[in-house]
Amino acid sequence: MKLSAELVAFSKRIGHDFARPELLLRSVTHSSVSSPTRDDNQRLEFLGDRVLGLVMAEALLKTDRAASEGQLAPRYNALVRKEACADVARDIDIGAVLKLGRSEQMSGGRRKQALLGDAMEAVIAAVYLDAGFEVARDMILRLWGDRIKTVEADARDPKTALQEWAQGRGLQPPLYVEVGRDGPDHAPVFRIEARLQSGDSAQASAGSKRVAEQAAAKALLDQVRG
Repeated sequence: MKLSAELVAFSKRIGHDFARPELLLRSVTHSSVSSPTRDDNQRLEFLGDRVLGLVMAEALLKTDRAASEGQLAPRYNALVRKEACADVARDIDIGAVLKLGRSEQMSGGRRKQALLGDAMEAVIAAVYLDAGFEVARDMILRLWGDRIKTVEADARDPKTALQEWAQGRGLQPPLYVEVGRDGPDHAPVFRIEARLQSGDSAQASAGSKRVAEQAAAKALLDQVRG
């Protein structure tokens, strides 16, 4: 099987020359364009998530040999969650090579965090199946780079951190309210306000409610911590 010029360039960006190029093609094929003769990347995504998890757990143990499980767990979560995978996917421009159905293309699928994160995990699995764990590990560590060393010691997601901050001061859990929505129906941008019982609040916007809530929580946490 011969890869397109775009996929050849992509394989160079991730630093791996595939012996089984069909694995790379499958890893960037979204379910919206799959068919009985064309597999999508969902099964690879499942496997890649587990490979990534093992690599990150191992890397964190080596990076900080004195850290407790309670310190390691939030760092681990920060490095393997979908947002982190999507950030790496953007670095290597997975969006440019995603195989998408027309509806996903029209709705901005090449920029969607969930699609990018899923594809990143699928690419990891493709490398693992093509060349084994050590090669996949080397690629992951190279692509994640300084993220592993610089991940915050307290890497809890902002919503969790804000809720714990509020509860520690005897306040009710924060509320998240959609206060606006912009853009076309197929690619909305949500504006979310995070509110505390104290009256403090902050807003943020994003292409998904979850991401907007996290961003609003971070803004509010930064605000109340002053």
